Amino acid sequence: MDLQFTPEEQAFREEVRAFLKDKLPARIASKVKAGQRLTKADQEEWHAILNERGWLANHWPEEHGGPGWSAVQKFIFDNECALAGGPRIVPFGVNMLGPVLIKFGNAAQKSHWLPRILKGEDWWCQGYSEPGAGSDLASVKTTAVRDGDHYIVNGQKTWTTQGQHANMIFCLVRTNREAKAQSGISFLLVDMNTPGVELRPIRTLDGDKEVNEVFFTDVKVPVENLVGEENKGWTYAKYLLTYERTGIAGVGFCVSALAKLKVIAAKVHKNGKPLDQDPLFAARMARVEIDLENMKTTNLRVIAAVAGGGVPGAESSMLKIRGTEIRQEILSLIRRAMGPYATPFIEEAQYEGYSAAPVGPEEAATAAANYFNYRKLSIFGGSNEIQKNIISKMILGL
Repeated sequence: MDLQFTPEEQAFREEVRAFLKDKLPARIASKVKAGQRLTKADQEEWHAILNERGWLANHWPEEHGGPGWSAVQKFIFDNECALAGGPRIVPFGVNMLGPVLIKFGNAAQKSHWLPRILKGEDWWCQGYSEPGAGSDLASVKTTAVRDGDHYIVNGQKTWTTQGQHANMIFCLVRTNREAKAQSGISFLLVDMNTPGVELRPIRTLDGDKEVNEVFFTDVKVPVENLVGEENKGWTYAKYLLTYERTGIAGVGFCVSALAKLKVIAAKVHKNGKPLDQDPLFAARMARVEIDLENMKTTNLRVIAAVAGGGVPGAESSMLKIRGTEIRQEILSLIRRAMGPYATPFIEEAQYEGYSAAPVGPEEAATAAANYFNYRKLSIFGGSNEIQKNIISKMILGL
């Protein structure tokens, strides 16, 4: 089903399509469509292209560099990018920290950090989760003790996505160990090049090393890097998470992945017929497409609420749950369609006299890796079980 747009919205859609045709590098789009890993240079290149057009931070206010788009324009842009093979913008600076600084940062922080985010001068990562403090985020134990004009930070963060590329990390730190869990947390910006910061990679199930552990040992952080008030960081953390969870839903990604699944199901045969004619497989495809259409509508409502000055509430948790389930189901169906050709391929597995080069359909090369990698979706950003608790409290009052 295709959404109906006004003439003005359709004109904008054509403008976006023309921009993508002209400016999106074919090399990068091919990687995205094939499910291959993007390099840091690939991601920085697309970041710069969007920023030059003024379309990078499309949910920021105009006074801070945003384009002033409506909710529908944002929806159109995200979907057209996904369909064209546009990379997902690295979210930590633009989509997470940016809105927090705009709402809670002081004038000096906004004037310094926001332009640097847009220009790509800083690569941010997120320092939230810790061993023993994942979904129970209020249990963070990393401490920041005030010492004159600095905080001294000690502790550990984990599952730090793309931390290997980052020069900056925004962290939740405990500044008051006597207060109850949520009341003693602050939001701190830390330079990753500061003495005492150590990063160690974690190999994930698909063989990649995109997540990391970060250790802090007597790290000195200037007091001016405190966002908002000391011990009020939990408020800022929750605000950020609503944006993160809405983004994790990945409506555009789902639209693109479903289109890819349909092509594969029409090309792969089972018992002499295309897979999309197999009753059981076709039924699963139909169900996930219906779920996706419903999620599109919910996503538009949430974007419209934010554009009107609101903040995503339980809706962001709903999107997070349904979006991650839909993405996982589509990737599962792609993997199933590949059959034995989806056997995982890890370059490091090659050994003398044996070639581990993938065989079978072109889509098979990344089918298993993407399936395994995206099992994390229902865990990070607050596990889906936690999101259900949030919904039950905010909507049902339980």
